[in-house]
Amino acid sequence: MLYQLSYTPAAQRPRISRWQRARQDAYRSQSETVRRHLMHAPVPETIPVDLLLRAYRSGIFPMADHRSDREVYWVEPRERAVIPLDEFHLSRSLCKLIRQERFRITCNCDFTAVIAACAQPREEHAESWISHQIEASYVALHRAGYAHSVEVWDDEKLVGGLYGVAFDRVFCGESMFSRADNSSKVALAWLVATMRVSGYALLDCQFMTRHLASMGAIEMPQAVYAKRLQSARGSPACNLPSTFDAANAHSSPGKFIVQSLTQTS
Repeated sequence: MLYQLSYTPAAQRPRISRWQRARQDAYRSQSETVRRHLMHAPVPETIPVDLLLRAYRSGIFPMADHRSDREVYWVEPRERAVIPLDEFHLSRSLCKLIRQERFRITCNCDFTAVIAACAQPREEHAESWISHQIEASYVALHRAGYAHSVEVWDDEKLVGGLYGVAFDRVFCGESMFSRADNSSKVALAWLVATMRVSGYALLDCQFMTRHLASMGAIEMPQAVYAKRLQSARGSPACNLPSTFDAANAHSSPGKFIVQSLTQTS
């Protein structure tokens, strides 16, 4: 899913946020080491890149109460949702859609548009946890080379996508959006396929949803997740943007993605 800035440590906040109330049985605040480091930090416009990376490597991620929130809090889910890369559920209909190449898929072509779309209100959540401050922080993380977006295009129209944080052999999916049927599923399928080809080991989805469960996501205790993080240290064989470019260079990118998802490792 640490400090005083206007990022007050969750344990020290004077109120329980809406997100905390909704998730209070799902996660607990962490981490004392990072928290001590941040207690006397000045108030920045964005969360520093090195701090974000340190948090993710500790299994922690930021959220906010609403779009205009000037505070963030850090969460560590008790049960972590992950998609095992060798157990991604590719349905027949999704397989057919990818093979048909109805959509054009890119990586890092328009990160700012993807995160802005993900931050829009939804039927199930009137308020977005992606505050303007969080959005700016991840744009900075993207410019530093640690945050990537997957775009789904219908001609020149952006109809779906996702973004997340990449470090070591880990990708932490943050959010996705869909403006066309199954477009976010196509984005996720491409992500899983390119992670497999690139030599990644862990796809973190943070919180479980029915949508993710239908794609093969499972839950694991935080202690198990922490061990998985440690085992995923080191560099992948190739970075994700390069693998996306290589996939799109194939005569039939869709068939290449399906083959990458269905072949045994």
